[in-house]
Amino acid sequence: MPFSSPNPGGQVGPGADQPSGTKADLIAAERLALLNRRSNAAGWRQLWGHLALILVSGWLWGQTALPLLLRLPALALLGVALAFGFCALHECSHRTVFDQRDRNDRWAWWAGVISFYNADFFRRYHQWHHRYTHLPGLDPELEDPAPSSPRAYLLELTGLGWWLGKLRGHWRGLRGEFSGCPYIPPQAAGQVSNSIRRQWAVYGLLLLVSLPGGNGFGFWFWLLPLAIGQPLLRFVLMAEHGGCPFVADSLRNTRTTYTLAPLRWLMWNMPFHAEHHIYPSLPFHALERAHQQLAPQLTVVAPGYLAVHRGILANLAALAMPPASEAAVSAGAVSATAGSIP
Repeated sequence: MPFSSPNPGGQVGPGADQPSGTKADLIAAERLALLNRRSNAAGWRQLWGHLALILVSGWLWGQTALPLLLRLPALALLGVALAFGFCALHECSHRTVFDQRDRNDRWAWWAGVISFYNADFFRRYHQWHHRYTHLPGLDPELEDPAPSSPRAYLLELTGLGWWLGKLRGHWRGLRGEFSGCPYIPPQAAGQVSNSIRRQWAVYGLLLLVSLPGGNGFGFWFWLLPLAIGQPLLRFVLMAEHGGCPFVADSLRNTRTTYTLAPLRWLMWNMPFHAEHHIYPSLPFHALERAHQQLAPQLTVVAPGYLAVHRGILANLAALAMPPASEAAVSAGAVSATAGSIP
């Protein structure tokens, strides 16, 4: 199927002509109230499972008595688990993992530390993304240019641009410089800067721990694995909106991707991404059940991440933003099917 269709990398569903602004009709209010219920038990199971994956894979990687061929898969798994700490950050930033606001915020912050994001900055950035999903000039996720050649596509997947962007962003945040970030209001700038400073204090402690005996703990058990795991995270995140129409309609500007259960678990169910954008208040554990209700209405659905990326490579031009005149029209409307972070 050509990537220029409204459903690159997947099939067009019966909801292709579904107009924007009908979110209230997609799931009955009573059903939605049930789906919206937080579950501390589900949150703890997911969180401790993710942390256990980090600890076990890290322990195996550190067993120097084992053959290297056995340790290298553990290194790769550790890297993926650290990089996908972003998914824990994302869910806790929505404050839907636990029913206590401060518990969500606390775990979001630590998930950001291990995945090299800052939770207090990300929460505001991400709320802007939900408010203006895939609208040029408004959605901060569109600030970086999309890859326009196979070489640029491969470079994007390496995560190099992400590392450079994160270092620049952290440096500006440490100095309290948030110009060009409309999602960071002046009254929040101090709080976000202090959060970033505390985060870098943790990295400073990690460096100190790495110095005795020159053991390089921070490099071998965090920096190197995180760099190894980053390409897979870039691979799946590119599929969330890449190639979708630049319109204010969550049924069209966001893709749900079917994938294997282990990857869904590692991503905290974020492959059900259209469902998440239609109802941002849904906890991660309710997204699969919401999908059962919403599937007939979804218009951008892919049978797998490989299918999405085959479509991307077949038509990289579809990733490019529309001309300025078309972008201005899109920017004039805020998606009626998108909500803000609770």
